[in-house]
Parts: sequence; C-alpha cells; structure tokens
Amino acid sequence: MADALEGAAAVLCAAPRHAGFTVAAAGTGQEALDRAREVSPDLVLLDVMLPDPDGFEVIRRLREQDRPATASRTGYVPVVFLTARDATQDKIEGLVLGGDDYVTKPFDLHELIARIRAVLRRTSGDPTALLRVADLELDAEGVQVARAGEPLRLSPTEFRLLHYLMTNPGRTVSKPQILQRVWDYDFNGDTGIVDTYISYLRRKIDNGGPKLIHTVHGVGYVLRGPRP
Repeated sequence: MADALEGAAAVLCAAPRHAGFTVAAAGTGQEALDRAREVSPDLVLLDVMLPDPDGFEVIRRLREQDRPATASRTGYVPVVFLTARDATQDKIEGLVLGGDDYVTKPFDLHELIARIRAVLRRTSGDPTALLRVADLELDAEGVQVARAGEPLRLSPTEFRLLHYLMTNPGRTVSKPQILQRVWDYDFNGDTGIVDTYISYLRRKIDNGGPKLIHTVHGVGYVLRGPRP
C-alpha cells in the first residue's frame, strides 16, 4: 500500500489487515517500487500523488516489468489506484497505464475491501481451454495470443478485453458490460476507456487480416469471424 500521507497510510493499512490481508506500506514512489520487488505483492494500492516518483510513473515502471499474465503467475501485479485525484482524465490515465481499478477519496472502507477482492478474483485467473475465432487464438493458461500463427504482444488489459470478447463470439456486448467485466467499474457512464482499448486491440488484431472486431453503433462491439 503506497500513500503519500503517513497518517492516512496507517488508517488504510488497518482495514485490509482486519479483513485478513498482510500489508506492507510505502510513503514514496521509489519506496513502493523497492517494496514491490522485495515482497512480490498480490496487489498494490497506489496513490497518484506520491512523491519521488508519482503513482502514474510507479505503475509505468511496474508494467514495464510485467508480462500479460494473471497475479497467480510470475510477473503481473494488480494495481488499484486510491487517490483524491478524481478528474475523469486522471481516471482514464490510471486505467490506460494498466490500473485494474480507480477508487477516489473519500471512500467507504467496506467498499474498498470489496473492490480489492473483486480485482483479485478477476486477475487470479481461471484458465480455460484454448479459444479460437477464425484464425485468432488465445491461450488463457499460457497467456498467449496469435493470429494466423503469428504471436501478438498485448498489455494485461488488452488481454483481458480480448479474452472477454472471445468468450462471447458472435455476441454483441455493450460498453457498460465491458466496463463491468474487464474493469469491474461502472465509470459513471463514461465509456471512453472502452473505445480506447478497442482501438488498441484493432491495431494489433485486425492489422492486415480480415476484420474480426466490429462496432455495433449505439450498442457496443462484437468479435466474429469473416462471413461467407
């Protein structure tokens, strides 16, 4: 747990401990990075307004060390932002950088614990069989994606989004549904983050081959193979 205010950190550490979690605290960005390397946490609570460096830079460095995996596999550490920075652009930046949730202060401690548990459930992974749509393959257990046999490198969030689309082949899923299932977040009706990540996926998935990700205007998106 990384928070810029020492008193706030003490209070925030108490709630997860009471819920049965083991907690290690840090007061600066560099200290948070050092602790993450030392203890290999299952989840990081991160304040954007950390000094030396700030929370956004901390997650950039954490994600540089990741591979697109789940918390139960070496490499990927879920990050929940916990901050007073409540502007929509800050929320978008935090999620685009790889945050798994974004909670703004003030907040209810019971809700925080519920969100922590939800993120851990979502990122712990329950490997399924190999998923295929046309020539696109996703191996949830091996955390690999390929199209026409060519490996594709996806970020952790891109991987979760593609996995959700591929478990619903041919079915239109709405943007609010995607927010809930991929980010576990309602985002107060702002679905721009979904459009952003769909755009990222299209550049990688639909680059050079038949289009697989389709827009259903006014509703959401559908992933399906080419029609005869």
